[in-house]
Amino acid sequence: MSAIDPSTAAPAVRRLDEPRLLIPLALFALYVIWGSTYLGIRYALESYPPFLLAGVRFLGAGLAMYVFLRLRGVRPPTPRQWRNAAVTGVLLLLGGNGLVCFAEQSLSSGIAAVAVASMPLFAAVFSGMYGQWPSRRETVGLLVGFAGVVVLNLGSGLSGSRLGALALIVAAMSWAFGSAWSKRQDMPAGPMNTSAQMLCASAALLLLGFGTGEQLPAHPTVRATAAVVYLALFGSIVAFSSYLYVLKHARPALATSYAYVNPPVAVLFGVLLAGEHVGPFDLAGMAIILLGVCVITMAKKPAR
Repeated sequence: MSAIDPSTAAPAVRRLDEPRLLIPLALFALYVIWGSTYLGIRYALESYPPFLLAGVRFLGAGLAMYVFLRLRGVRPPTPRQWRNAAVTGVLLLLGGNGLVCFAEQSLSSGIAAVAVASMPLFAAVFSGMYGQWPSRRETVGLLVGFAGVVVLNLGSGLSGSRLGALALIVAAMSWAFGSAWSKRQDMPAGPMNTSAQMLCASAALLLLGFGTGEQLPAHPTVRATAAVVYLALFGSIVAFSSYLYVLKHARPALATSYAYVNPPVAVLFGVLLAGEHVGPFDLAGMAIILLGVCVITMAKKPAR
């Protein structure tokens, strides 16, 4: 019998940091946690104005992460990385999340999640501009998911301001462009990327909030403050870190598939915690959306 070369033998234990293990966990965080944040924003808006809400949320989460990482010896970003993190953070967190908070002043959390579900289509266009068009199966999944959003939309009572609806579309476009742009830039490594983007975005959000006359509440409700803490810890640190990880290690269509899952998750949280009603169109739309996500998830990157 010939001896087995240890260098070529398969490892007995799979590394815990392999993308094959971490991508499903990160997607679960995106699907469930970010689906719940729409209701969290609605609760936080009971006391906090939209841009200061987002600014306080990302300042607290970003500062906590930055201090923790520096104490563990992680190097700070280079000046170039700070610049790229600032651009990406403004696109994702001010243009994306900040405008969602603004829109939820006049639109329900479920409607906000449905509108933002158009983001993967914008992401496919912007990624295509950089030469990374979706594969044929991913395109089918994107179209199926968008059809599910349309069906889900038919079962929702659309009401509110046109300005809020426009803000949601701009938010989806801003998030999609920031995601596509950042993949081709020199960004900070690992969790430091999350921290740097949140710190830069928080400064822009606070300037925008105070500059437009917003004020922090003198006596916020307990539920609103608890919602801000939840958004900072889980929506920002856990879920946003998961998103940046998937964005780096997976195809854009899979990384942005959370936008199709978030609407049904947001609707379910609304039913369970806010007493919202779910009709037949809502159930049908959720099923179609999940089918589209399954198609995207099973799509393989074509061989070159």
